[in-house]
Amino acid sequence: MPELEKIYYDKGYRVIAGIDEAGRGPLAGPVCAAAVILPEGMIIEGVDDSKKLSEKKRELIYDRIVEAAIAYSVAFVWPDVIDEINIRRATHKAMQEAADGLKVKPELLLVDGNDGLPFDGFESDYIIKGDSKLECIAAASIIAKVTRDRYMREIDKEYPDYGFAKHKGYGTKAHMEAIREVGLCPIHRKTFITDKVLGREHK
Repeated sequence: MPELEKIYYDKGYRVIAGIDEAGRGPLAGPVCAAAVILPEGMIIEGVDDSKKLSEKKRELIYDRIVEAAIAYSVAFVWPDVIDEINIRRATHKAMQEAADGLKVKPELLLVDGNDGLPFDGFESDYIIKGDSKLECIAAASIIAKVTRDRYMREIDKEYPDYGFAKHKGYGTKAHMEAIREVGLCPIHRKTFITDKVLGREHK
């Protein structure tokens, strides 16, 4: 991963934050973004795209990132806001708030994806598959994923009918069946609940 990051350091940037999100696709729960500033050239053992790691390994590496980071920040955008402004804008809002929350202001944000939406108060560069190319974005992906998963495990205690602790709000067969049986709860994204989810696609 360090080769691509070196390009930015060679351009003169010194304080670089990686930005990534978790929870763009689920039917329920918030979208979570994280911003992470690592020391220049730092490699943290085990850091990779969060989707490639087991839940147990992500939890372990989360602690390493928190210990090593110069600064990190997370932000949630909640389902009612997702429904109001759409998931693309909600994801960017979470990323902006995560960047704003850093105790050290970065000179550059390196952002996973290709949305290209500008950030207020920050220079930014989007990198497709950045979570598998840059250490700082991979670290942000792990922080975002672990933070959101922890929230979904907690909210499962409040709404135990849906299995949130297991599927984290994603549209699994079991989750969709629970929605059909029990109905929606306050953390469902109403704009994501399609006829397919409700089992009406052929009616």
